[in-house]
Amino acid sequence: MIEAAKGTRDILPEEMGRWHFVEATVRDTFGRYGFREIRTPIFESTELFARGVGEATDIVAKEMYTFLDRKGRSLTLRPENTAPVVRAYIQHQRHRGTEVDRLYYIGPMFRYERPQKGRMRQFSQIGVEIFGSDHPAIDAETLEMMMTFLDLLGVHPVDLSLNSVGDEECRPVYRDALVRYLTPRAAALCEDCRRRLQTNPMRCLDCKVPTDQEIMKGAPVIADHLCGACRDHFDRVRSYLDASGVAYRADPRLVRGLDYYRRTAFEVTQSGLGAQKAILGGGRYDGLVAALGGPPVPGFGFAIGQDRLILSLPSDASIPPDEPEIVVVALGGASVPPALMAARRLRRRGRRVVFDPLPEKSLKAQMRHANDRHARAVIIVGEEEIARGMLTLKRMADGTQETLRTEDLEARVEALDHD
Repeated sequence: MIEAAKGTRDILPEEMGRWHFVEATVRDTFGRYGFREIRTPIFESTELFARGVGEATDIVAKEMYTFLDRKGRSLTLRPENTAPVVRAYIQHQRHRGTEVDRLYYIGPMFRYERPQKGRMRQFSQIGVEIFGSDHPAIDAETLEMMMTFLDLLGVHPVDLSLNSVGDEECRPVYRDALVRYLTPRAAALCEDCRRRLQTNPMRCLDCKVPTDQEIMKGAPVIADHLCGACRDHFDRVRSYLDASGVAYRADPRLVRGLDYYRRTAFEVTQSGLGAQKAILGGGRYDGLVAALGGPPVPGFGFAIGQDRLILSLPSDASIPPDEPEIVVVALGGASVPPALMAARRLRRRGRRVVFDPLPEKSLKAQMRHANDRHARAVIIVGEEEIARGMLTLKRMADGTQETLRTEDLEARVEALDHD
């Protein structure tokens, strides 16, 4: 038997209601804030991620699915979607249109990691990207939208952690201070952090190895090294969040795993998801558009791990029904054409109707099948009904049934809504 590849999984029909619920809430909530959906290819030039994400990051160094096409060009399945959205923003010259461009996406990403709860090698992300303004109100309003979205899903309690990671002026000063602290302690660091010390020392702050975490407790914090502009930006973000009633925790050791972040960085966590408790994260990336060949346009965004978000939904979430309202049952081969017609008429009135042509099955067997589908009612078409030009409607909740004229079908089904 051939099975799904390691790190991937099938999402079966019984699970899809939760995915549809989340995605409908995305479109409704984000649309209220002026966001529009964008879809980018699932593979891009490898150079895009090397330049956009950073060659020293774990994603580029160890986790990408990269291959050569038939003409020898290096392509990569997208491990994240900010760089592709920025590429699309530049390629289609969207900076020539509206000053502030608000975009969101939903789709699969790919990273070669050790599969674990809520983290697979193929996973789905929901993300937003905003281009055109470096005002701290953009940061705060987007964070408020994000927390509203989680609340509408019933995902709580969650913790929003917030930090500033500086910019090109003050971050090098902090980087030097961090290197001076870590260098004499390098022998005690894990292998990854010894590598990060040479390439991206701020990533050491995010290490999950317990011994490294102890070392990081004594490390300098970037809050003590922020320039005046970064400090003012962070203070204003916090003041807007306070005014909006958005709860958060300032975490001076919070960093993000990608090189393009500037100033605001954040993540949302929830317990109960295993080692990977972060649901989402993001921040400001004011230099990324220019770094990928575009104009100096500021940017801000976040990405949500949809798989983990699904795991966080409460058991009583308002999942839209995907089971049929009506099951049509045909008894005998001659009943199939009128059964098809009955189903067609009800579907045209917006009803969810299933007709499984099983005329050789007994009425009892077909009623059991309808009960398994959690149908509200069953339309029975048999030889007796055909002869009289009638149909039988059975309500599954109480077992009552009535015989009705074919032309009264739609009206009697409508009446079910008021029973």
